[in-house]
Amino acid sequence: MAEFEKMDLASADLVAERIEQLKRLLPEVATEGGIDFDKLRLVLGDEVDEGTERYAFTWPGKTDAIRQSQTPSTATLRPCPEESVTWDETENLYIEGDNLEVLKLLQHSYHGRVRLIYIDPPYNTGHDFVYKDKFGDTIENYREQAGLAGQSNADTSGRYHSDWCSMMYPRLKLARELLSDDGILAFSIGEDEVDNAVKMCDELFGRSNRIAIFSRAMKSGGAKGNFYTPSIDYILIFARNIETANRFRAPFTEEQIKTFYRNTETDGPHAGELYGEERLFKASLDPRPNQRYYIQCPDGTFAIPPGPTKPKHLVEGETVLPTAQDKVWKWIYPRYKSELDAGRIVFKKTSTSGLVDENGNQSAWNIYNKLYLREQEEKGGVVPSNLITQYENRQSSRELKELDIPFDYAKPVGLIRYLLQIIGVTAGDVVLDFFSGSSSTAHAVMAQNLADGMERHFIMVQLPEKCDPSSEAGKQGYKNICEIGKERIRRAGAKIAAGVEESNRQLRLGEEPKSIPDIGFRVLKLDESGIERPKPGELLLDVVKPDRSDEDIIFEMMLKWGLELTLPIEKVEAAGYPCYSVAYGELVCCLADGLNMQVLDAIADMEPRRVLMLDRILDDTTKLNAVQAFKRVEEKTGREVELRTV
Repeated sequence: MAEFEKMDLASADLVAERIEQLKRLLPEVATEGGIDFDKLRLVLGDEVDEGTERYAFTWPGKTDAIRQSQTPSTATLRPCPEESVTWDETENLYIEGDNLEVLKLLQHSYHGRVRLIYIDPPYNTGHDFVYKDKFGDTIENYREQAGLAGQSNADTSGRYHSDWCSMMYPRLKLARELLSDDGILAFSIGEDEVDNAVKMCDELFGRSNRIAIFSRAMKSGGAKGNFYTPSIDYILIFARNIETANRFRAPFTEEQIKTFYRNTETDGPHAGELYGEERLFKASLDPRPNQRYYIQCPDGTFAIPPGPTKPKHLVEGETVLPTAQDKVWKWIYPRYKSELDAGRIVFKKTSTSGLVDENGNQSAWNIYNKLYLREQEEKGGVVPSNLITQYENRQSSRELKELDIPFDYAKPVGLIRYLLQIIGVTAGDVVLDFFSGSSSTAHAVMAQNLADGMERHFIMVQLPEKCDPSSEAGKQGYKNICEIGKERIRRAGAKIAAGVEESNRQLRLGEEPKSIPDIGFRVLKLDESGIERPKPGELLLDVVKPDRSDEDIIFEMMLKWGLELTLPIEKVEAAGYPCYSVAYGELVCCLADGLNMQVLDAIADMEPRRVLMLDRILDDTTKLNAVQAFKRVEEKTGREVELRTV
C-alpha cells in the first residue's frame, strides 16, 4: 500500500539545521546522536578558548532565553479577510500575536528574505510592558500576555534589566535568521538599555557586523530631569553580513545643496551643473605611503600635507613616508593626475593653508577637487551622519493627530523613510517590524512607495495588548493596540489614495498619471494549530478541528511548507471536485470527499509542485491512483511532486 509523508506541523528547528550545517562543514565530528564535542575541540585546535576568565555578556535567565529561541512552535496563523484591505491583491501582512511565536513561524516562509528589520521595542523605562515568556503552552502564555494591560517592568525588581534582556534576546536571535545576506537590523532604543542592547547585538550578529550607533534628537527644548534634559535616543545599525551590505547613502537636503554645491560649471561636459569643492587632503588613521606626495602648484612651488619627512629629490608624485599623525591626499598620484587632466582640480591662494611647501613652510595654496551634484545624486547621495536631528517626536504626534489615531511615543514616518533610503531598501524588498505599535513602519513604507514609485512590502507584528478603557484609545473604542495599528494603516492608505486621485485630476500636459501604491494588507492572527494531534493509542478519523475553515488549514499548510503568506489562493474545480490552488499550482489542497482517478488526473494536469490531501478522504485505491497520476507529472516536467497528508 502506498504511504504518503505526513505534514510536519512544527516551525523550523534551527538547532537541527545548525547541526546539519556543522556536519556538512566538518563531517569528522558527526556521530549517530549528533556532534562529538571532544573531536570538535580537537579539530578547532588553538581556536578553543579554555580559559576560566573571559569577557562575556550574561545575566540571570540567559540560558532560558536561548532555549526559548530554540523551541519550535506548533502554532499557526489564521487568516482574517474581514479585517484586511484588498485581501486578494496585497503583498503586505499584519500579524496579530506574540512576536516570539510569530518569528518562529515565519522561519520557513521568510528565512533569508527580509531586507530590513526595524524595531522600536519597549525602552524599559520602568513604565513600559516587558513580556513574561514561559515554557509550556505557548498559546495560553500568549493570551495571558495580551491581557496584561497597564502592567510595567518595575525598576524596583531585582531582575529589572535581566527581564528585558531575556525578552529581547530570543527575538533578536530569531530575527537575524530572517534577514537576507545584505539585510540590516535597525533598532531604536533609549539610554536605559542601550548598553545591554549593543552587547546583545554584538553577540548575536558579531561585533564586526556593527555598522553604527546613531544618535537621534527626540525633542528640543523642555526642562525635565534632575541633572539634564533627556533629548536623544539611539538607533543601533547591524548588518547580517557587512561584507555584502550596501554602503549607506542619504539623499541631499536643500540646506546641504545650498551650503556646499554653491558653484556652477561654466564649460566642458559638466557645463551648467552645480558643484562643490572638497579639500584634497585629509586626516588618516591608516596613512599610506603612496597617498603622500608633492603636487606642483600654478606658481611652480610644491605642496604636500604637513609632516617631518622630505624627499632627497623634489619630484611631483614622488611618495613620502607619512607618520601616524600626518595627513595624506585622498587619492594615489595616478588618480590625482587623471582628475587634474579632466579639469576637476582647483588651486586657491590662501593665507591659512593646511599644506606645506618644499621648504617646510606654509604653502600659499590650498587644493580642492570638484564634486558634481548630479554625479553624487546618481551614487545615491551623501554618506549619512550618525547624528540625526531632523526627525523629532513632535512630527509623529502631528502625523497621528492628522489621522485621528490615539497613540503615544510613535516614531516619525520621516525617520523610518530616511532609514529606508540610506539603507537602500528597494523594489520587491520586505520590511519587518515585530514591535509595530501604531504601524509607523507600514505608513512609512507606503509613503516611500508613493514617493519613488517602487513597491516594497511590509510585515507588521504586534501583540494585542489591551487598551486601558480610561485612556484616549479606550474612550474611542479601541480594545487593543492591534486595532489601533490596523486602523492607522487603513486611514494612511486612504489618505494616500485620495492624494493620488486628486493629483491625477490636475495633470499637466504630457504628465503621466500616478498609480496608487499597495495600501492593502492581509490580517493573520496567531492561534493553536488547526490539526488535532492524536494521543498515544488514539485513532482520529478527522484531525481537522471543528472550528477551522478550509482557509485556516490552507494557511497553516502554506506556513509549514514555507510558502509566502501573500500568494494568491483560488478555489478551483478539477473534474467537478472542489479544491484550492495556491500560486497557480505551487500547492493544491484537497480537503473534500470524492477523490477519484478522474479528479486526480485533472489535478495532475495542473502540474502542481505540491499536493496536500486529508487522510480521512483517502483509501488504499485512492493512494495508488494518486501515485500513478503524479508520477506522470514527474515524467513530463522532470521534477518530483511533493505529496503530503494530515
